[in-house]
Amino acid sequence: MDRRASAVSILFLLPAFAAVDGTVVNKTTGKPQGGATVTLYKLGQAGMESVESVKSDAQGKFHINQPVEGPHLVQTAFDGVTYNHMLPPGSATSGLSLDVFNSSKRPGAAHVVRHFMIFEPRGAQMAISEGFQFHNDGQTTYNDPDGGTLKFFLPAAAKGIVQVKATAPQGMPIDRAAEKTGQKEIFKVDFPIKPGETDFQLSYQVPYTSGAAYEGKVVMKTDEPTLLVAPNGIAIKGDGLVIKGQEPQSKAMVYSVKDASFKVEIAGNSSAAADADSGDSGPSIEEIRPKILQNNMLWILALALGILALGFIVLYRAQPAAAPEVGAAKGKHARGRR
Repeated sequence: MDRRASAVSILFLLPAFAAVDGTVVNKTTGKPQGGATVTLYKLGQAGMESVESVKSDAQGKFHINQPVEGPHLVQTAFDGVTYNHMLPPGSATSGLSLDVFNSSKRPGAAHVVRHFMIFEPRGAQMAISEGFQFHNDGQTTYNDPDGGTLKFFLPAAAKGIVQVKATAPQGMPIDRAAEKTGQKEIFKVDFPIKPGETDFQLSYQVPYTSGAAYEGKVVMKTDEPTLLVAPNGIAIKGDGLVIKGQEPQSKAMVYSVKDASFKVEIAGNSSAAADADSGDSGPSIEEIRPKILQNNMLWILALALGILALGFIVLYRAQPAAAPEVGAAKGKHARGRR
């Protein structure tokens, strides 16, 4: 009986030993941060389930006296932005250090390092995919809910329909809404640019006729010229285009444009090219995610195309002055502003 009583007592004490505690640290000031909201989420098949929320004290300390079994997420909200800390099964839950940053409506050290566009004409429609890669080299989060942190041109022919996926540092892609601005055909996305690398992926469609002109605009200043990618079977021509290279296997061509506004003629049909290669109805663009790798003077722009076997990787040599950085993946939750 004594052994059973002891076992029961231990079971009741387990939640206390599994408590989540630690310190919230403001990386902008380098000091503990009081007043931050720390929320423990349980992750399961039903998604994210809030367990408990507390405020950090004046010394940045927090304590959540809840049992932690299975995967959990600790989310810290501060200065209008949330930051995530994953707790995989078996990981430490005590003595956590949760980083937050001051936020500003000014970009500060946040800037667009690369922008690319992929054109995939198929029949009477052309799918266009764009990628933006932000680097924030500072210690302040760029967050402008009213003005948006990403601004981009969406042609009128897209009828305002665009899918946007945003990926914060160390996170997974999440859907974000694009909103109209006061400028014609210019849209904005409200998504904080935290220190590190943040990626945006845009997808939309416009009517297509082979040989017709496409007029585009580069709204945000980028460190490197915008890239235009033409899959095998698609031809792009126009003033100001500079050939960057061709991937040998897929024959995809990569061009750069230096002007903020450009006009190109696009001819061909990717469905016909795909049918010849795969004997199927051809792939659609499933995922666009650039991975920048630096190796002396060579950097690789990897572009994933298609759900069949028509993925391709575009390789080209950068100019001697270019010194791209290795980006990090990122992670996010589906609740609150990220």
